[in-house]
Amino acid sequence: MHLERLTLILEVVGQKGEATVAEICAHSDLPKPSAYRLVQDLVSVGLLEPVTRGTFSIGSRLKRITQSDHSDRALLEVIAPALKKAATQYGAAFFLSRLRGKSVEIIHVETPDTGVSYLHPGLGKRPLHACSCSKAVAAFLPELLLTSDMEGRLRAYTEFTLTNVNDLEAELETIRKRGFAECVEEIERGLCSVAAPLAPSGPGAAMSIGAAGSVRVFTPAFRGKLGTRIARIAQDVSANLGWDVAADAKLSG
Repeated sequence: MHLERLTLILEVVGQKGEATVAEICAHSDLPKPSAYRLVQDLVSVGLLEPVTRGTFSIGSRLKRITQSDHSDRALLEVIAPALKKAATQYGAAFFLSRLRGKSVEIIHVETPDTGVSYLHPGLGKRPLHACSCSKAVAAFLPELLLTSDMEGRLRAYTEFTLTNVNDLEAELETIRKRGFAECVEEIERGLCSVAAPLAPSGPGAAMSIGAAGSVRVFTPAFRGKLGTRIARIAQDVSANLGWDVAADAKLSG
């Protein structure tokens, strides 16, 4: 349990680039006294380091160990231009989301600059069972969600939200087969979205990119076409990030 808490803190700080104790608590469900104590333990051994008063980043010791940078800032240098191009092409808001602690969070949105009307999906956490960005991640990291004690605890945001674990598992299997997820008025009436994981394994499995729009524009035919396109964009982004998806899949299999 102690090691799991330390690991969770490192994941949150590593993904955000910099984080306060309050932000760590928000994404890990740790009580503030415990989080503060664990952060100080990590600072003392060089795995975290203070940036400013109350704000921490990954320490130089851990950077030397990992030799990689999957922070939001580093990812967006590669991903944001691709999202902007797609937003302009399709006239819709495109987003990047990632697993942060125990929830999926939309961390960046690119919007079209062509003067068309669009719906902004907003930033922040999304429920694992009721948003395309979350389901695209949960489908490839199923240990996040589907356990027998989840039955009866999946909140219904609208009449279209899946609240039965068996129904949700069937949908996640469909997502794994076709490569992208849909959300059709499941979290908010009138709002649709489509998302795909950056990769089916490795670091990309914990991230997704997608687009949001109105049910009027995001028809079934449009969602199918867009989902396939988003999955291709995800493959291109993963290649640009230097992730060997085929090797990751082989190692995980």
